[in-house]
Amino acid sequence: MTVAMISIACGFGWIILANVLALLPSRDNHWTRAYVLIAVGLPLLAWITYSNGVIVGFAFLIGGMSVLRWPVVYLGRWLRRVAGSTHGEARK
Repeated sequence: MTVAMISIACGFGWIILANVLALLPSRDNHWTRAYVLIAVGLPLLAWITYSNGVIVGFAFLIGGMSVLRWPVVYLGRWLRRVAGSTHGEARK
């Protein structure tokens, strides 16, 4: 097994783990699990991209964003609010 295949296998394992964690009940609406998945997923995404190329890395980025869609939505809202504010202060 090559390094490229191992990184892809780990990426698919992350996606399966993320879906299983989403099925389990949570008291904090899964935010703690989302933070852990992001902390593990970003270095994994970098490894996948480095060993397999940008196209495969982009495919796993889209897959991760589909699993963790609410953190992406809140990040987009925050960026829009910060970009639309005057003098670098966020609107209230």
